[in-house]
Amino acid sequence: MEDTPRQDATLIEVANSFLANLPSEEKQNAQTEVYNLVRWLGVSRKASSITPLDIDGSAERITPSAAEVIRPLLSYIHKKGFTKVNLASHVRVKKTPSKTATMTQQISKIQSALSREGYVKMKTELTALKSQRSEVTKEIRQAAADKDFSENAPLQAARERKSHLEGRIKELELILNSAKVITEVESTLQIKIGNTVNLRDLSSGRELHYTLADPEEANPTKGIISIASPIGKALLNKQKGQTISITAPAGTFAYLIEDIQ
Repeated sequence: MEDTPRQDATLIEVANSFLANLPSEEKQNAQTEVYNLVRWLGVSRKASSITPLDIDGSAERITPSAAEVIRPLLSYIHKKGFTKVNLASHVRVKKTPSKTATMTQQISKIQSALSREGYVKMKTELTALKSQRSEVTKEIRQAAADKDFSENAPLQAARERKSHLEGRIKELELILNSAKVITEVESTLQIKIGNTVNLRDLSSGRELHYTLADPEEANPTKGIISIASPIGKALLNKQKGQTISITAPAGTFAYLIEDIQ
């Protein structure tokens, strides 16, 4: 007999019900991706509160393999009456950068501004990583003193760690050097990164609150959405009183901008 969750169930409860109805082998393979999505959206959220914007906002984290699990989960949520539309159609797979695309090109497409908090956070991380790189460089020198390179595991591990650190350092430097820092005194007549926006869903009347952030700061579970997400792109440079539309396979969703903070 199929396990059916109650109508006021939380997302984690519905997810557990979904998994319980899967064959054992499928359940084992699906658990990780299902729980990753649940944690991202909010474990204690009501399943009925999930919106197309929530799924659009998670696009940067969904891999092709994860999509194969998440779409059936969202279809299950719709089938059980928690959502008016099937949110499975809103699942977008994370795009893999082409081999010819440079890191600079990838960042420039999405990075134009940072909040003061985000800027300070990245600067702090950059300083810490550079310090770690210095330590790893010392480890490499010490490991290299062992002339038997064929089985020098510490040397190989240190080199791999340094490569990882240098990649992240380069990424942070590119972002910090090209980004504009948005301060609180800048005008809020138009929506910019760092603004909190109050929206009204014109179909349901539901009120929504989102803060725009760069992709590094985005956290949909706290209402912080990326400027690279569909809703983030639609909101940028808009003004109070304007209406935005988000087109998705399930239809077009309209939202009124009620306030900008």
